Amino acid sequence: MTSLASERSWLLDPGLLKLVHQCRRLIHTEFGVKLHLTEEHLEQRLADYARKTRSSQLIRTWETLKERVPQLDIADPEDDNPEAVKRTYRGQVIPEDNSGDRESRQEEEETRPRRTRVIYRGQVVG
Repeated sequence: MTSLASERSWLLDPGLLKLVHQCRRLIHTEFGVKLHLTEEHLEQRLADYARKTRSSQLIRTWETLKERVPQLDIADPEDDNPEAVKRTYRGQVIPEDNSGDRESRQEEEETRPRRTRVIYRGQVVG
């Protein structure tokens, strides 16, 4: 089993360290998350945020870092199953709604009685 220090020996290169710091700064700016160099899964978290980002600068920086450090080319778990395409909004995955299609939900809403009374100009409506 290799130690964390031997796995991250590439961080001793000043050019690579500069790219990592730039990624961390861009992630902190966009997501408000501070990543530390001593984190156990730093590479995985950098890759996750690079996938979620809308910043072209972060994407370019991460790609440059991956080109220079082949160890960082981590297999993407989402790429293994191309059928499981996740919908995203502003970089965040939208949870799947498995309750059925829209027509059945509309029928359920129409058959349910209204929970609150609607009062319009002093009169109870519908």
